[in-house]
Amino acid sequence: MTLQVTNTLSGDREPFEPQDPDSVLLYYCGLTVSDFAHLGHARSWVHVDVMHRWLEHVGYDVRHVENFTDVNEKIVARTGEDDLGDTESEVARTFIGEVIEDMRSLNLKRAEVYPRVSEHVPEIVDLVETLIEKGYAYESNGSVYFDVTEFEEYGKLSNQRVEEMEAQGEESERAEKRNPADFALWKAGEAHPDNAGPGGQTWDSPWGEGRPGWHIECSAMSMTHLGETLDVHVGGQDLVFPHHENEIAQSEAATGEQFAKYWLHVSLLETGGEKMSSSLENYFTVRNAVSEFGSNAVRMFLLSTAYNSRQTYSEETLSEAVERWERLERGYDRAVEAVDGVDARTKVEDGDLRAAVADARESFAGAMNDDFNTREAIAALLELVSAVNRHVDDRETYDYRALRDAVEAFEELGGEVLGFALADDAEGDVRLLDELVELVLDVRERERESGNYERADDLRDELAALGVEVQDTDDGATFRIE
Repeated sequence: MTLQVTNTLSGDREPFEPQDPDSVLLYYCGLTVSDFAHLGHARSWVHVDVMHRWLEHVGYDVRHVENFTDVNEKIVARTGEDDLGDTESEVARTFIGEVIEDMRSLNLKRAEVYPRVSEHVPEIVDLVETLIEKGYAYESNGSVYFDVTEFEEYGKLSNQRVEEMEAQGEESERAEKRNPADFALWKAGEAHPDNAGPGGQTWDSPWGEGRPGWHIECSAMSMTHLGETLDVHVGGQDLVFPHHENEIAQSEAATGEQFAKYWLHVSLLETGGEKMSSSLENYFTVRNAVSEFGSNAVRMFLLSTAYNSRQTYSEETLSEAVERWERLERGYDRAVEAVDGVDARTKVEDGDLRAAVADARESFAGAMNDDFNTREAIAALLELVSAVNRHVDDRETYDYRALRDAVEAFEELGGEVLGFALADDAEGDVRLLDELVELVLDVRERERESGNYERADDLRDELAALGVEVQDTDDGATFRIE
């Protein structure tokens, strides 16, 4: 069975066929970093992580980009609080550091690039200028708005008609707009000392001092790092309108190309009948959840419901996930212990266990190819746990090959694909070390691009002091751990 995905754009289940048969361009709308991450955010993170892992498992080279929105009024509102920072950029940096730590705690694969809005303002300005030149946008009192009536397919993602849409943006903007549904690409604003104050950071533009609109940011960042057409664009269900609808309009109006082939939306995590949200103060932070239950149990909870099905958080549902994780862990440990105690030359055969391993692999693949159905994939592994338990309980001499195959299935499907940390090994530590070095090199490259060569050299020297030799080549920086 080939991979099938539910495409929000068409509303249909479709066969997955990326532009390049060997690679996938994946973009995920990341966080606005104005608070600590909660389980609602982690739900999307973990499902996108498993999508990434499965695509790699079936042979694709995945280029995964996930942004940080570090320019936003919610961030400005946090300036001066406690130790968060006195400017918008300082607050954003504080929360980005916290988010990255939370991502690591959940054993997420690292995206290739984590672009930030503040680092892509020139690309944003260029994109806005293109939209004005092509007649899709207009300037008004130093702000720039997208004219939704000029884009004939506006509303195709959310299945709405322009004349039936509610007004977008703040009430203060409406007098400046041609149509109530028009949305801001650039917002006029005055500069503030040290990038602080009620307006936060501002930049020069052809229309005066101002800040990027929210929607234009993702178009500029995704196209900068992935090109004009993405294979997969993932985000929360609450972003279908207006955010993703507006991304499509401004991107396709500017390029004349399809912006994304497949739109996948992660349903919301609810608690007490409402969306888990920082603004509603009904959330459970990622760090508290991991601290109390462990990374594996949290992943089990989040993956126990398919990404596009509603999920409810409660003490009961989380406790059930803890029990499922412990059952999987015990089954894996029993299989490892049993196979370690068996002579590899044993002639014992258990047709039932061998068949169970094959069935688990087939059922797991069928589930993942059925729109990344992690719920059924987990069920396949738990069926294998039952088969291992029956084998170990029913005999004194074990089938070495069958147990070895079961262990490999647990590690490959449960570990590599679903991201559970089934075994503590040196290879995992080395992989994490490599990723941390690559993260520092990304920061160093941004410093070089900004002309901060002294800081870039300091980072190289600091890595060298830790035993990491950095070599700059025409294809980018490489490193060797001494």
